[in-house]
Amino acid sequence: MTSRAGHPADASDLIDVDELINAYYDRIPDPSVPTQRVAFGTSGHRGSSLTTSFNEQHILATTQAIVDYRRAQGIQGPLFLGRDTHALSLPAERSAIEVLVANGIDVRIDARDAWVPTPALSHAILAYNKGRAADDAGRADGIVVTPSHNPPADGGFKYNPPHGGPADTDATSWIAQRANQLIEAGLEGVARERFSDIDFDALAAGGYDFRDAYVRDLADIIDLDAIRRAGVRIGADPLGGASVEYWALIAEVHGLDLTVVNPDVDPTWRFMTLDWDEKIRMDPSSPSAMASLVAKKADFDILTGNDADADRHGIVTPDAGLMNPNHFLAVAIEYLFSHRPGWSADAAVGKTLVSSMMIDKVAASLGRTLLEVPVGFKWFVPGLIDGSVAFGGEESAGASFLRKDGSVWTTDKDGILLCLLAAEILAVTGKTPSQRYAELEAEYGASSYQRVDAPATPDQKAALGKLGPEAVSATTLAGEEITAKLSQAPGNGAAIGGLKVQTAHAWFAARPSGTEDVYKLYAESLLGDEHLKQVQDEARAVVSAALGG
Repeated sequence: MTSRAGHPADASDLIDVDELINAYYDRIPDPSVPTQRVAFGTSGHRGSSLTTSFNEQHILATTQAIVDYRRAQGIQGPLFLGRDTHALSLPAERSAIEVLVANGIDVRIDARDAWVPTPALSHAILAYNKGRAADDAGRADGIVVTPSHNPPADGGFKYNPPHGGPADTDATSWIAQRANQLIEAGLEGVARERFSDIDFDALAAGGYDFRDAYVRDLADIIDLDAIRRAGVRIGADPLGGASVEYWALIAEVHGLDLTVVNPDVDPTWRFMTLDWDEKIRMDPSSPSAMASLVAKKADFDILTGNDADADRHGIVTPDAGLMNPNHFLAVAIEYLFSHRPGWSADAAVGKTLVSSMMIDKVAASLGRTLLEVPVGFKWFVPGLIDGSVAFGGEESAGASFLRKDGSVWTTDKDGILLCLLAAEILAVTGKTPSQRYAELEAEYGASSYQRVDAPATPDQKAALGKLGPEAVSATTLAGEEITAKLSQAPGNGAAIGGLKVQTAHAWFAARPSGTEDVYKLYAESLLGDEHLKQVQDEARAVVSAALGG
């Protein structure tokens, strides 16, 4: 059977929105079933009402848990609340409002009752807290209702504390434990005011215009004048997500030659092409999910895509099509550190340890410190706030960086920002990001990079997460001397929850998945595809031996 990946979705691929929303209210989670409990991953609690993993009780309990957490932390300021375009996001937002209002929280929803991208919410929290001390009781925090790029049947719920970025594991563990206690108690302890009894118009009137604040502030971080002068023709595809109205206002306010190539919002996402596994998934880094946009590559100078909450970016150029996220990160870093004189000379380059070693080469050429951290954008938050990290990026197409003056912009991933940066790079250098990356490869070698998933039982995943350097007895990897065996990130000493092995021109990392019964094997070589395969084969042997295979 021929794969339908990259082909348009058909009727059989679409969710029944009414069924999904009815299940949100009708299905009651059983806390004795592990998959029906509140569980925070790196980006909040995610699930589907159809599998009883994202339902009204989950959100009521989690919101109350967040209220209890912020009180314990002495946070008394407003709470910014936003949602994306997933079908479950609106009912979940309303459930959260019921609990927040009943608890007397000053909740700031979008003044237009519209969608809010994750970076716009982070931007709002930081703007409100600017100049406030770390122990100021009046600090604000926020909640984003989004499962990011996940399929249409999913919902997500993420807490951002006063630093504006993803909550750390101490916070999310506390919140999840408290939420599950409340569910087990039949929601006793959850304060709630029915949505029908809330003066929603008054709530919105006292809300916050996330879009206007974010869009008008972009001139402080992107050279919009250069883009406008160069006449860069930009095509922006929100992929049916929360950025759709943001792109329209960006074009209007900043006078850019910018076309929203697909302004449609539909909770079934019927206009998407299917991802690699024939599922609808709004992943702007996926060639299959972005197939319809790549087909338009000759129509614009730069084409961009965002996922549903706009914390990820996809860059399409006329000469190369969809760029690999690692490739664009390397180009973005090389450009920014050469064109931001207001940044501190000591500010570091931040990358997760499964991002391309091309970034290492670029950082070294710039004379910049490389901060290599575990997977998760939360690790970049302190550095972005104090300016010691000027750029933080993940291989999964998520990144953010500092304003022109070296101050913080967002502490969560910002896909809109990175898309505009691609246009700035073209405007200022006269080269597309993909053309510049070809020059980097000519200088440092061509990168062959791949992530593959392999089955692993829960016990095997637990064992993999505890692996140490001693698990690797070999002294060479794919014919090269091993230069490092890591179970802790070199940038901050934090546990990576797996193992990374490096040589001069290659590396591999193995980590258990936090949501599926698989482990993830990342590998890269600067010596070609055949060398990459050799690295992967030897990596599998190391992991298999460690897992008792």
